[in-house]
Amino acid sequence: MYEYNLNDLQTVRHAFHSNPELGFQEVHTKASIAAHLHRLGIEVYQGTGVVGVLRSGTSNRIIGLRADMDALPISETSSHNYVSTTPGVMHACGHDGHMTMLLGAAQALATNPNFDGTVIFLFQPNEENGLGARAMIEEGVLQQFPIQEIYAIHNLPGEPVGQVSTRTGLICSSESLFEISITGQGGHSSMPQVGSDVIISGCEIAQAMQTIVSRKLAPGAGVVVSLTEFLTDGKRNILPDAVTLKGDVRTRSPADRQLVEALIRKITCGISNAHDVSAEVQFNTEFIEAINAKLPTDAVIRVSKEAGLTTLADREPMSFSEDFAHFCIEVPGCFFLLGNGTTGPNAKPLHSKDYDFNDALLPIGLDLWVRIVQDRLPMPDL
Repeated sequence: MYEYNLNDLQTVRHAFHSNPELGFQEVHTKASIAAHLHRLGIEVYQGTGVVGVLRSGTSNRIIGLRADMDALPISETSSHNYVSTTPGVMHACGHDGHMTMLLGAAQALATNPNFDGTVIFLFQPNEENGLGARAMIEEGVLQQFPIQEIYAIHNLPGEPVGQVSTRTGLICSSESLFEISITGQGGHSSMPQVGSDVIISGCEIAQAMQTIVSRKLAPGAGVVVSLTEFLTDGKRNILPDAVTLKGDVRTRSPADRQLVEALIRKITCGISNAHDVSAEVQFNTEFIEAINAKLPTDAVIRVSKEAGLTTLADREPMSFSEDFAHFCIEVPGCFFLLGNGTTGPNAKPLHSKDYDFNDALLPIGLDLWVRIVQDRLPMPDL
């Protein structure tokens, strides 16, 4: 294991935690990362994200290591001494730790470049909204740096500290957002027969949508359909003439995602026609399914076992989504989870207002990054 100074790693992580920034607003964060990399003598390129380039030896092999930078629009309620200083914004998903582990690995590899090839350190913005990976790809990061394999770590609360888990194939679900706009004829609440009641239509659509998973998809498909908002312009004695339903769909295959979209449209059309109202459906997928390739996934499993870590090589796919998926359709990749702990704030759900990344993971993640680089970019036999 690389010799690290835990206090230094904690200082970096706590500084990121205290100064969170939302997606595509990571100005201070990007400047801090670039400064760290410059001090290490690593080439730095800035665009939508920050890219560091470290070369050693003569091999033309290139691998990418990715960390996400953005925080969430959540007001922190933690009591530690490095709470967010930005009102209404906090690192509630551990991206502060992800950045720190990768910066620590960059320092370790720059100090002792015991590998043959090129490492690309990718610090990506706006993962939470599913837009950052695609923005970097559209900027041409994979053309400028022709990465042959790519890797990403995400901490996972509720699992033992340092436990590594991943799988070949599907690792994270897609996320699609839907919005159903219903319009009819509002009026006086005492005379509903005069108009066309959009609330009744909206309620029937909401209820009928619950049959998609239970009656239209195979058991165990891993699909989740959630209605998250029901908005009207009605008042105490005023029947509304507009209702908006918003929600979220998670699927584990493009085929199921397309089927759910078709069923939402079919249900909406049938019920709105029955009640003489108009309806429009918008269905937008920012996060596609994340698919791990076999070769890099096998490498992560092998390296994790060599490091003496508890390793789950075929975990259940995660229901959450990850825009690292966009890198994985361009380059063979592996997204893997690192247990954040089973008690205290480290076991709180991701995105909770009192969640905290576990500093005990910092040296573990750093070591894993270094081992992955040395495994995928081995020194030549002499």
